[in-house]
Amino acid sequence: MNQLQKYTWLIDTIRRAGKITHKELSARWERNKDLSDSRPLHRATFNRWREAIFDQFGIIIDCQTVGGYLYYIANPEDIDEDRLKKWMLDSFAVGNIIGENLSLKGRILVDAIPSGRDHLTALLEAMKENRVVNISYHPFKKSCSSTFPIEPYCVKLFENRWYVLGYNAFHDDVRLYCLDRIESVEVTDSEFRLPKDFSADDYFSTAYGVVVGYNVKPERIVIRANENHKHYLKSLPLHHSQKLIDDCGEYADFEFYLSPTYDFVMKLLQYGSMIEVIKPQSLRATMKGWIEDMYELYNEEQQ
Repeated sequence: MNQLQKYTWLIDTIRRAGKITHKELSARWERNKDLSDSRPLHRATFNRWREAIFDQFGIIIDCQTVGGYLYYIANPEDIDEDRLKKWMLDSFAVGNIIGENLSLKGRILVDAIPSGRDHLTALLEAMKENRVVNISYHPFKKSCSSTFPIEPYCVKLFENRWYVLGYNAFHDDVRLYCLDRIESVEVTDSEFRLPKDFSADDYFSTAYGVVVGYNVKPERIVIRANENHKHYLKSLPLHHSQKLIDDCGEYADFEFYLSPTYDFVMKLLQYGSMIEVIKPQSLRATMKGWIEDMYELYNEEQQ
């Protein structure tokens, strides 16, 4: 078990407990035999981890002295308001829990993330130093790959695939490349300057997933979800702009502000008759066209 896993175990254990004594922390650590080899969590070790957690994550593990010595996360908002930090800690916490229960490996099912491990490290290293990378890229619709330089601006995980957004000097354009279609990555000695006004959050703010609709303007979209599906949208929003307009019992209406690109249309079609596009009329027409094409496809008798 590496140090980062130990730190995330400690953060997650305190987060879930709210407040906890060192004695109870040590007992929980000791009970997790796969993590601790049945050894207690000594106070000196615990204090070193607290300092390291603050240095690496900016998370403060403080001690309440009134009513007993209880340890707690003093700045939980630093976790809850930082999406990347929260995602990372939650991912490690889940990994730690699964690590504690490897005897159940035949009963814990996960999805693979293609090529994320293969090229992500090199791209992140290049991003830290603002270095150009040469990538060999093989699009699905081409018979062979091509090699070219890009300036990696950011990476994004979407539906179990990692993507890198980078400036392609040959096309004088910012383009998105899927990591599972990259055959190799070479970090060069050439440096680039990230545009001062670039913000990854802003760039994708009106996009669903990774398709940025250069020719598809963002607009207000209203979707009606039936009684069976409205709870799923409430618990896991489709987009950060999602707002509940009204819940009538039999259905609920949700508002979005985004570009209705191909990715978004495909997502809506996935829900079948459980959702209906109310506005705008142009998106209703797009959905109708796809549904009619599907009807014709399935209405034909198979030979």
